[in-house]
Order: sequence, then C-alpha cells, then structure tokens
Amino acid sequence: MASLNVGNLGEYLREQRRNAQLSLRQLADAAGVSNPYLSQIERGLRKPSAEVLQQVAKALRISAETLYVRAGILDEKERDELETRAVILADPSINERQKQVLLQIYESFRKENGFETSSYAEPYADASSYEAADEDTDTVEGPRTADGGDAKQSPSG
Repeated sequence: MASLNVGNLGEYLREQRRNAQLSLRQLADAAGVSNPYLSQIERGLRKPSAEVLQQVAKALRISAETLYVRAGILDEKERDELETRAVILADPSINERQKQVLLQIYESFRKENGFETSSYAEPYADASSYEAADEDTDTVEGPRTADGGDAKQSPSG
C-alpha cells in the first residue's frame, strides 16, 4: 500500500502515544477505533477522518486542532484562531455575555487589520448588536426612547 501524505501525522501520533505511555491497543480502545486501523494511521497508510482524529486526541488528552493541522484538514492560521476562541470560551472567570463581547472585539480587530472573518466567528460577527455592559449588575433600566435615551415617566406610572 502506498504511503499517503500523512506520515507526519502518524509519527506525531506515535510520539504522543509513547509519551502518554500507552500501547497501540490501549489507545485504540480508548479512542474507539480498531487496533489495525490505528496502526495504519501511525504508519502513514491511512488518512483518518476529523471524527477519528477528535477521538484519538481526546484519548491522548491533546488538542484535536493540532491533529487536524498535521492531517491537512485545517491550516495553521485557522488553528490559531480556533485556539484563541477556545481559550476565551473556556475561561470560567468571565460570563457568557462577556465572552461574546470579547469574541466580537477580537473579530473586529482582525477585520480592521485586514484578516478575513472566519466562518467559526459568525455567531459573534456583528459586534454592534451587543452592548459591552456586564450583565451581572443590579441596575434596572426604565423605558427608552427610539434614540436610546431615557423616556420620561409620569410620577403615577
């Protein structure tokens, strides 16, 4: 069988497996793939799907994005952008609203600097649709006018 252009991936997987002190059979079991299939991936004879790479990455406790880059599924720039987003989304010290605002600001800076907005950012692409206010405040806002100002209320209501 001719070797595909995934030797770099196979060598990397073998190195990660050995660093984790796992046998081929142990990793195959943990990842839910067959032992012969994993062996062929390590030898560069098979190109695994993104799903299989994700399972293997989880079993090895490494970044799936790194495996995607090595397999040619994802390019380096996309990986860096995904990892930046993942770090923001995983941060337990900020709330969901703050994460959304931070991702919007990140996208606006990327756009301003001439980088394309990735398809991964679409839920957060329009920064103007969110306010940067912290949702944990206890302030209660009254009615607003069309221009965003406070509407006058009569003392009775």
